[in-house]
Amino acid sequence: MRILILGGTTEASALAALLTDSSDFKPLVSMAGRTSDPRPLPIPTRIGGFGGVEGLARFLERERIEAVVDATHPFAAVMSRNAAEACAQAKVPLLALRRPPWKPQDGDRWIDVASTVEAVHALGEAPRRVFLTVGRLELASFATAPQHTYLVRTIEPIGNALPVPNVIAIRDRAPFDEAAERALMERERVDVVVTKNSGGAATYPKIAAARALGLPVIVVARPDKPHGVEEVASAEAALDWLERLHGRTP
Repeated sequence: MRILILGGTTEASALAALLTDSSDFKPLVSMAGRTSDPRPLPIPTRIGGFGGVEGLARFLERERIEAVVDATHPFAAVMSRNAAEACAQAKVPLLALRRPPWKPQDGDRWIDVASTVEAVHALGEAPRRVFLTVGRLELASFATAPQHTYLVRTIEPIGNALPVPNVIAIRDRAPFDEAAERALMERERVDVVVTKNSGGAATYPKIAAARALGLPVIVVARPDKPHGVEEVASAEAALDWLERLHGRTP
């Protein structure tokens, strides 16, 4: 069975690893190409977009894809919508592999917002030291609040994505460690953390560290994803879905 995995997450990598030695599946992972040095995967990988819904539908038909697993980032709303529409057009089964969002625990000081624009407003007017972990592509919103000092952590260089006077840029890649996150926040005298609700264990240590330090965390909610798409929360569950689908295929 020819499988297309729309990747870019830890879960996509985990599913790729599970499919590596399977003789029942011929998987392909597609990456958006926003990271210049992605971790190598043990199965064939393509880089780049498809050209919208129509382009993806043509790709599915041309490559005779028999199932698609949307394992994109929880905030990749456009790609998920395109996948749902393209799979409906091409009549290809679609599964969403979506990690659960984080939930506030006792001791958390969360401020829930709907967007990075709302996150900027939530910072307030008084200058603060902000640990900003929303990804390079979302930094522009914070240029409207240049009074803050921003500690920005990204995988790629931020370039001029945040043109404000006080920026401390850190390049690093998950997974992170709670003790190291706490030490970083203490060393940089962080007042507040801003993050997307990405979910997963790899970047959760910043949430735990903020809780331990009593710091507020401004949490950007996930965008809406397509309704009516079957959904699982783990690579193992995605593999079970594929195996059931394979068993029903003549």
